[in-house]
Amino acid sequence: MHQGHPVADNQSLRSVGERRPATLENYQFIEKIFGRERIAERVVHARGTGAHGRFESFGKIGEEPASKFTRAKVLTQTGVLVAGINFSDGHAPFLTRTRSVTGSALFYNELFAKGEQSMNSLAYDYAAGIFSAAEAPCLSLYQPTHRRHPENQQDPIRFRNLLKALEQSLRQKYATRDVRPLMEPFQRLAEDRGFWNHVLDGLAVLAAQDVFRVYRLQRPVAELAVVADSFHIKPLIRIIQSADRYQVLGLNRQEIKLFEGNRDVLDEIDLHPAIPRTITQALGDDLKESHVTVWTHGSDSARAGVRHGQGSKAEVVDSETERFFRAVDRAVLEHSSRPSGLPLLLAALPEHQSLFRQVSHNPFLLPEGIDTHPDAMPIATLRERAWRTVEPGYLARSAALVDMFGAARLRGLSDDDVARVANSALAGRVATLLIEADRLLPGRIDRATGEIELKDLAHPEVDDLLDDLGELVLKMGGQVVVLPAERMPTQTGIAALYRF
Repeated sequence: MHQGHPVADNQSLRSVGERRPATLENYQFIEKIFGRERIAERVVHARGTGAHGRFESFGKIGEEPASKFTRAKVLTQTGVLVAGINFSDGHAPFLTRTRSVTGSALFYNELFAKGEQSMNSLAYDYAAGIFSAAEAPCLSLYQPTHRRHPENQQDPIRFRNLLKALEQSLRQKYATRDVRPLMEPFQRLAEDRGFWNHVLDGLAVLAAQDVFRVYRLQRPVAELAVVADSFHIKPLIRIIQSADRYQVLGLNRQEIKLFEGNRDVLDEIDLHPAIPRTITQALGDDLKESHVTVWTHGSDSARAGVRHGQGSKAEVVDSETERFFRAVDRAVLEHSSRPSGLPLLLAALPEHQSLFRQVSHNPFLLPEGIDTHPDAMPIATLRERAWRTVEPGYLARSAALVDMFGAARLRGLSDDDVARVANSALAGRVATLLIEADRLLPGRIDRATGEIELKDLAHPEVDDLLDDLGELVLKMGGQVVVLPAERMPTQTGIAALYRF
């Protein structure tokens, strides 16, 4: 040491004299003490900054049109923009425009950033009754989409072909002046390159007067374009009511992540604005400094080692972690678990698992968890481990529904005849309705008499009869569950369990 050589271990250090400052050459010891290690794969997860507010564009810069200076839509197009600008993870901002178009309020999301934040929330819209409150005509469009290039290059083309089918169906009954405002948001969506570069496995678009909803789906759906007096929502009911859906909460002391998936796929989803992502967001100004304990050293032994502060660093960290976990638990329950009704798996280190479960009051939290943080594994591995945990519950629920149908049939409290089930649904007798996932039965229900009429699906007032039955049961306070064909207890595509 007296010749100036650094000490090549992390147990000793070279100092400038006895009990004096350490030299910077001893990087091994410094990294151990101060934790200055930089983990490259975590750098990309920096959260950045964000802003939310109202911005109104007049399409001009001074007296000149803005298009003379820039092609940015935020400046060249007029209207009020309710903006959520998020520069986290290196992505560009997204904008949500709300404006009036020929008497129809248009909710159209221009997607400039990868993420669910600009999409409508299927769970919230479903719970809010958006699907049943719309006035005719109701336009429903479904198509499978692709996540990767070059397969996704065909998605906008197929979308435009479905738009032609919608327009042809509309023109059978409605004048051009009524058709144009309904089709205009579809056309803008077809031209949005940013949107088509970030689709998932399926797409659902629902439109009516004062309504335009876009949902990116984690399941492929069959191509369908239908105009009717109500929305075709069976594919959405299957997603919402499917027993194989679940959420995964990944957390550590500093931040959380939320994932949603099924047996086939798992994706990270954006948090509701009221759910804190980091401990700083959760605790704010109450977050204490990391070093709250100060030691005063003196020349005499009586003064040496006098401690000031509110507790040791470890005690403060544990306290802050517990408060963070409590805040996360409350917010996730209120804004995610309760609206969706999905089982919640916890993915965290064992010590964090234990603490979170001690403070949690979320009834949707499963007793089994994943004892690893999601950052420590590929998302495909996370999905496999999550599905191994969820699958037994999914199979048990499906089997229980089938058993209930068989037991109810012995008492005359179940049926699989479509006509009889339609009359019972209108009378409010159906407690649970099982619908075959891929079965399509064109027709309509007379809401006054309960009689069914089979018709061509191309007719502008005809939808899937099974879909209408599901909607009617939901309105009457019943439960609708969509099952694959191999798990249905009947061959007719429908199975009803009666209340009385």
